[in-house]
Amino acid sequence: MGRVIHSLAFWGFMLMSSLVLFPVAVILCLATMLIDRNRRALHLFTCFWGSLYTWSNPAWRVQIKGREKIDSRQPTIFVANHLSLLDVILIFRLFTHFKWVSKTENFKVPLIGWNMRLNQYIPVQRGHKASVMQMMKDSKRSLNEGNSLFIFPEGSRSPDGQLRSFRTGAFDLALAERVPIQPILIRGTSNALPKRGFILQGRHAMSVEVLDAIAPEKFESMTAEELAHQTRELIAHELEPPTLPSHS
Repeated sequence: MGRVIHSLAFWGFMLMSSLVLFPVAVILCLATMLIDRNRRALHLFTCFWGSLYTWSNPAWRVQIKGREKIDSRQPTIFVANHLSLLDVILIFRLFTHFKWVSKTENFKVPLIGWNMRLNQYIPVQRGHKASVMQMMKDSKRSLNEGNSLFIFPEGSRSPDGQLRSFRTGAFDLALAERVPIQPILIRGTSNALPKRGFILQGRHAMSVEVLDAIAPEKFESMTAEELAHQTRELIAHELEPPTLPSHS
């Protein structure tokens, strides 16, 4: 019963805060759109909005590691494992500029989805070739305009916490536009909120860890499939728990 009450309080706070913050986002967008073409100020505000939900929840201990490895001077494609709905609000704690590439359904969510449109995040309808092609076109344009992108290459949340195969879209973009790939590790979110259901699971530690970027020079001779496989193997290796020394 305690978890249900806690969950209702969390989702209620998200709804009420969104009712307050979305109008602020609209005003900020209108006030800065002529001088801030890439809507960096709006995205920074959205990072604050998303971060409220981890800051305000005493049951969650959040650790952010490796933020200093992000080079904000150049467009980058961030890729991460995907465990839970909480991954998105956790990533906002990085407070770095990027455009989400996200499924079309998310843009239809009242208030939050509307804010995604204000931010010019990039929608894609999975399984629809025309939508995927449009997403690739929009992503290339966004990179050329100086924006980074954030993509979950698994495509959707893992149902069991195990890392699944990577789709090649992010890696096609990196090869075509010669931009770095920056792997990011997410830990602990599936324990706090599993894929199926909306009941928060009590006290949990969660973390985001930024790994070293992979420069274009290191993968220019690879195919997108090879690059996707290599990046997945890197993330999988880093996600493995450390091996404890045996005692004789």
